[in-house]
Amino acid sequence: MKNQRNTPAPAALAPRKRCAVYTRKSTDEGLDMEYNSLEAQRDAGLAYVASQRHEGWIALQDGYDDGGFSGGNIERPGLRRLMADIDAGKIDIVVVYKIDRLTRNLTDFAKLVEVFDRHDVSFVSVTQQFNTATSMGRLMLNVMLSFAQFEREVTGERIRDKIAASKAKGMWMGGTPPLGYDVVDRKLVVNEPEADLVRSIFRRYGEHGSAAEIVRELEIEGRTTKAWQTQNGQFREGRPIDQQYLFKLLRNRIYLGEVQHKDKSYPGLHEAIIDQDTWDLVHAFIERRKQGPRKSITQHSALLTGLLYAPDGQLMIHSFTRKKSGRLYRYYVPYLHKRRNAGATLAPGLIEMGPLPAAEIETAVLEQIHKALCAPELMLATWRSCQKHPKGAKLEEAQVVVAMQRIGAVWDQLFPKEQQRITQLLIEQVHLHERGLDILWREDGWLGFSDDIHNHPLVKETKGAAEEVYA
Repeated sequence: MKNQRNTPAPAALAPRKRCAVYTRKSTDEGLDMEYNSLEAQRDAGLAYVASQRHEGWIALQDGYDDGGFSGGNIERPGLRRLMADIDAGKIDIVVVYKIDRLTRNLTDFAKLVEVFDRHDVSFVSVTQQFNTATSMGRLMLNVMLSFAQFEREVTGERIRDKIAASKAKGMWMGGTPPLGYDVVDRKLVVNEPEADLVRSIFRRYGEHGSAAEIVRELEIEGRTTKAWQTQNGQFREGRPIDQQYLFKLLRNRIYLGEVQHKDKSYPGLHEAIIDQDTWDLVHAFIERRKQGPRKSITQHSALLTGLLYAPDGQLMIHSFTRKKSGRLYRYYVPYLHKRRNAGATLAPGLIEMGPLPAAEIETAVLEQIHKALCAPELMLATWRSCQKHPKGAKLEEAQVVVAMQRIGAVWDQLFPKEQQRITQLLIEQVHLHERGLDILWREDGWLGFSDDIHNHPLVKETKGAAEEVYA
């Protein structure tokens, strides 16, 4: 018999472990270079995986990269893909160049490790030799992350201190450039066309204190917020100006030539757009607005807001100014006349027209309404309209006539707000011409006024008076 030679059994192969290399860089600076930081991190991770080939480690082809994302949170596209593949059971080991590439936040790291443990996934740092497969590795990682978070908080404090010190010196510290300025060499430089718009907004608010009216005017003019280009070349378009943006602009002390930090303001290195008197006037309006409903001039005196039209068909808007004596001068002016730049010519078809005294025009319109209230034919038409009202059929003609007569008798004593309400109810448009004015009555105005008559307290008092008149 031949002697049988005992041969050793072949060594068992290590189980295959699929390794995902994750890379991150806080800023996108340098990512367009031929060989950037993310690629360097990935190469280091792949080299480490290759050194552990005898343990069965193999690198996955998919890359999990986050360029230009902070480690302060976990809202990153590359990290989301990594976690999704872990949930799908495609990964056994996560490899990073340094621990803080995965996260700088201890709470976030604890959440990630919990997911790793749930799917039996290990975490390895190439340069720090930590492995979460062991309890000692977990302890050391927690200690390391505590120091990383401490360093991050200290760095944040240093940055905040630097910002505060820089603003105290009047330096602009970046962000979205304010309307009216451009950024040149990290400094604010006045953009004159935009600065004119800013001055116009302050002036308009100082005239009547109505943010809603200004927003409507800016929308008609096609005005928008700041359109600008970021440092990396991305263009940010302007958007329509709303009231929230308007008040933010009016409260921005940057336009006074100041830089604000929290509740303190410092003289800025940039040029002011608004003078102190204009600022004080505007903020007097804003303070009154904070204190509750204000009795502004426009609320009770602008009787013909939205109703008055110039001979050339332009809508006329109400405004006012104060004389040096303090006396208030109210007027109506064609919209396009008021909004055009000084020295600019009018568009073809428009008539040159100066401001018209508001009191004279309003008095003429109120007199026409008063005459209409007392006109017999309109009294009859109003009574007929009352008959169409579900409850108005019970009203007698005499009641309506007497009620209108009484309203006409006290017309001059009505509060301006009530006169304006009735004016807006009855009148569609008021057109000016060389001979005076023409009133276009609302077709449904007298029907609406009949509702007023039906519900008016004077109607309840007219039954006896009507019987006396028509007895």
